[in-house]
Amino acid sequence: MARSIQLLLQLGDVVTAPAPQPLVDALQSVQVTASAGSRSGFQLTFAVSKQSVITQALLPAGLLDPPRRVIVTAIVSGVPEVLIDGVITRHELSPSPTPGSSTLTVTGEDLTLLMDLRTEHACYPAMPHNVRVMTVLLKYVKYGIVPAAIPPVVFTVPNPLDQIPVQSATDLEYVRSLADEVGYAFYLVPGPVPGASIGYWGPEIRVGVPQPALTVNSGPADNVESLSFSFDGLARTQYTVRVTEPTTKLGIDVPVPSVSLLKPPLAVRPAVALRQQPIVKLTDRSLPDAMLKAVSVTAASADCVTGQGRLDVLRYGRVLAPRGIVGVRGAGPAYDGFYYVRSVTHEIRRGEYKQDFSLARDGFVPFSDRVIP
Repeated sequence: MARSIQLLLQLGDVVTAPAPQPLVDALQSVQVTASAGSRSGFQLTFAVSKQSVITQALLPAGLLDPPRRVIVTAIVSGVPEVLIDGVITRHELSPSPTPGSSTLTVTGEDLTLLMDLRTEHACYPAMPHNVRVMTVLLKYVKYGIVPAAIPPVVFTVPNPLDQIPVQSATDLEYVRSLADEVGYAFYLVPGPVPGASIGYWGPEIRVGVPQPALTVNSGPADNVESLSFSFDGLARTQYTVRVTEPTTKLGIDVPVPSVSLLKPPLAVRPAVALRQQPIVKLTDRSLPDAMLKAVSVTAASADCVTGQGRLDVLRYGRVLAPRGIVGVRGAGPAYDGFYYVRSVTHEIRRGEYKQDFSLARDGFVPFSDRVIP
């Protein structure tokens, strides 16, 4: 159980500094949302008045104008956790005749927004997917973004005599299109210190050291306020490839096995795929490209078991991080075990820090009857 929560708010252009004290004193609430497969966002709400320093000086001076950089760091029991490193996209002033009810709401998105503002035209001869990603991300090192691009499962280098990869899109669109081609994801991981972040391009991280387990239905040991699960029997799809049998010349749909290298199974009993869908347009591709296409579509197959919950960070003892692994205990033999944390929403007010979260995995029954830590 955590004992204290502190919040650090920083503002700036490229380099940030602690926000002015009047702005910090007026901060009422913070909301940050981070999820797999989408850009993280934030919303800051400040209490203002007609004669406050914010409305009279800070707003006219452009302190909160887009694209001002914002870094929000939560310090839980002395351990800092960078929640968002982003830029302001808009602010809204809501004056009210009722004393103490006027608010200023500042909204923004993470630093990947800066990669999505201008269409770029570039060529990448003889560069594999991960090298192209590194080349693009290196343009944003001045914002503290460290590129981390994992080579694809099927490693290919385009022959410049046959093909030269060309970019005619924003940097974010291009990097995400490369991720889609190989069954990967791209997102920004803020931290580990304010002003630094990791531009991760690779498979969903479903291995490694799990976060402290979420405990339900266990009396005093419970550390979540609520947690419920659902199972969607139509979520999974069995993909097939059309193969012509050489003797009879008949077409046969051959199932494509799920590639566990990209999504290691988290449950003993995966759900049965009720839908069947062919992978088309493979005949004009080379063998490595066809294999990459098969890997990408099977990796995109949806998880069928999902969980939704809410916790108090002070009771849980730390900040639950998105895009990682966490254990669940107390939900029963079908739903206990490890899950992928698909999304997290931080809601912070003075004296209160709550998180809404979403979990996902591929089936039922954990591999072990014990969840640690």
